[in-house]
Amino acid sequence: MKKLSFATFGLAALVAAPAMAADLPRPVYKAPPPPVYVFSWTGCYVGGNVGGLWVEKEFTSPVFGGSFSRDASSVVGGAQVGCNYQFAGGWVVGIQGDYDWTDAHTNGRDAFFANFTDSFKVKSVASVTGRVGYAWDRLLGYVKGGGAWERDDFTFTFPSGTTATFSDTRSGWTVGVGVEYAFTNWLTGFIEYDYYNFGTRTDNVVCGPAACFVGGSTLFPFDVKETKNVVKVGLNVLFTAGPGGVAARY
Repeated sequence: MKKLSFATFGLAALVAAPAMAADLPRPVYKAPPPPVYVFSWTGCYVGGNVGGLWVEKEFTSPVFGGSFSRDASSVVGGAQVGCNYQFAGGWVVGIQGDYDWTDAHTNGRDAFFANFTDSFKVKSVASVTGRVGYAWDRLLGYVKGGGAWERDDFTFTFPSGTTATFSDTRSGWTVGVGVEYAFTNWLTGFIEYDYYNFGTRTDNVVCGPAACFVGGSTLFPFDVKETKNVVKVGLNVLFTAGPGGVAARY
């Protein structure tokens, strides 16, 4: 009798087991979240820019005393090339070289001599700078600083109608600040402000017998202090593999 009871109980357990298993909750398998792509600024680029330039020159005569200033402004345009490296999350460091052409010029009555006129024309400005910034995905804010060079012409017109013209290439320093945005993985746009300081430099004009003073030649030295302000916008084309999307890992 006992054997029959145990057999009956075992048979009932076997019959009930599948039904109980069917009532248990089944595990739910979720697909992994899709990867999130974060833009990387690492890589090199080349591009162009256009903007406005404002220049101020202050002329001082150590011989005759006194000083006067000349201001000018013009459109500026050129090209830039550089490389960036992104690290520690959003920090970005880089180096950039740029060269811009302009035609900022002015002329006026000379302050040292009556009936004399002088004029200058800024022809170009260039710089090599280091950049440090922080990126929020495709938006990069940065500051820059380094060495700068500029080239201009100066013309001194004497009462006789003759002129003395010379070209001047000067070196100085520059600092700037800008914002850049990546429209795609290969094209970015930026807006930037730069300040240039070329210090004070002594230039000389040689006045010949028919120009300044009858009967001989005279060396006319004067000091020129120069600063520039530039605001420009531009586009950069990324031409290395670095600036593509980088998959964030979970």
